[in-house]
Amino acid sequence: MTRRARSVLLAAGALHFLHDGFSDVLYVLLPVWAGAFGLSLSQVGVMRTVYTGGMSLFQIPAGFLAERWGERLVLAAGTALTAAGFLAVGWAGGFGVLLAVLLVAGLGSGVQHPLSSSLVAKAYEDGPRRAALGTYNFAGDLGKVAVPATVGVAATLVGWRAAAVGYGVVGLVAVVALVIVLSRLGAGDAPARPLRGAAASPARGGWGIRDLRGFQALSAIGMIDNATRTALLTFLPFVLVGKGLSVAGVGGALALLFAGGALGKFVCGVAAERIGIIRTVVLTETATMVGILVVLASPLPLAMTLLLPLGIALNGTSSVLYATVADLVTADRRSRAYGLYYTLSIGASAVAPSIYGVVGDAVGVAAALTVVAAVVLTTIPLCLALRPAVQAPAGA
Repeated sequence: MTRRARSVLLAAGALHFLHDGFSDVLYVLLPVWAGAFGLSLSQVGVMRTVYTGGMSLFQIPAGFLAERWGERLVLAAGTALTAAGFLAVGWAGGFGVLLAVLLVAGLGSGVQHPLSSSLVAKAYEDGPRRAALGTYNFAGDLGKVAVPATVGVAATLVGWRAAAVGYGVVGLVAVVALVIVLSRLGAGDAPARPLRGAAASPARGGWGIRDLRGFQALSAIGMIDNATRTALLTFLPFVLVGKGLSVAGVGGALALLFAGGALGKFVCGVAAERIGIIRTVVLTETATMVGILVVLASPLPLAMTLLLPLGIALNGTSSVLYATVADLVTADRRSRAYGLYYTLSIGASAVAPSIYGVVGDAVGVAAALTVVAAVVLTTIPLCLALRPAVQAPAGA
């Protein structure tokens, strides 16, 4: 592909790294906040829900705004808002303030997934789009690995407030770099306005979904997959701390899990090519269920060794699902179609921590995660509905 396409992919990947860092560093900070402010598991779940819910709420509006103002401007504004939210976290004095700040930061982060995915899909319209989107998603996993581990160590050295503010400053610097790079590439410009009186193209209406049944099945699988991942990541640190792990150790444990997720992008990509999308999803979701149960039952040393393979199954499915969205919608509606898909999937991940937080307060965190493991298996019958919509290798 052209140098421009690779440069767009690099910029989008860097932005994914940054935003996934913003989102997943919360898994390190939540146990710290629970201890500092005396929060229950339900309150911890609500905080995760508020941030992820803000992301979910702004997915579709971000797609519509990009159709008017261009991806570049909307991405820059949203990223700046998220970074400012993390600056404000450094001065938060309690549960209520944290909720308000996390909502604002989540809304800003809602621009990243649909618009960055759209930029990459446009840049690779006539090239290896699935591979490019897989690389973009891999960059996000690198952020999941590096940022929680780094902020976890920083929090032990300088305190969680300074660590949060420091990453907020990194976000503001990234906004400036984003605008410069995408402007030079001519990527994410505002679309040209149609001539007055020109007939509107029929393709401009609606969501651009070519296969509604397939899109519905794909979205349902994505919702369950995201809800499982967010619930596990929210409450697994509490399980590990209960087994004797320190706060700094939680950052390292999450780094192992996310490193497995990054590796899972490649493993699942190869598996999808060899055995098909449907079989890949069934295998990874089943492995996720088994992995969760084994980690819960294991002593800390064994549980830590299992986090890498669990991450492969837990996070590897997502890139297969994300790349399939572009196959089911028309190119001119891709920003809003991605916005719709991410709204549904991230919306499910937003609700999950609050639901499982209530379950955890009632029956214990280990029992709540056991329920999470059982729900994963509901994706398997949904794969049957998705099968006709995907182009899989023979025998898949």
